Amino acid sequence: MTPDGLADAVWRKSSRSSGNGGACVEVGFTPDTIGVRDTKDRDGGTLAVNSTAWTSFVDAIKSDRLDG
Repeated sequence: MTPDGLADAVWRKSSRSSGNGGACVEVGFTPDTIGVRDTKDRDGGTLAVNSTAWTSFVDAIKSDRLDG
C-alpha cells in the first residue's frame, strides 16, 4: 500500500537495480515526500521521508559518509 503522501508520486526504477529478479528498488517523488519501495513487492511497504531527509541521505552517499 502506498502512503497517502505518495498517491501521486512519479516512480522510477533505480539504475542500480538488477534485471534478473535481484535487488530492484523504485523511488517515488512528490514535492514534499520521497518514497522507496521494492519493485517486486510494491504492496509490501514503502519507506516515506521528507525531501530534506532524502537530500541529506543522497548527499551522504555521494560524499561516502556511510559505512558500507
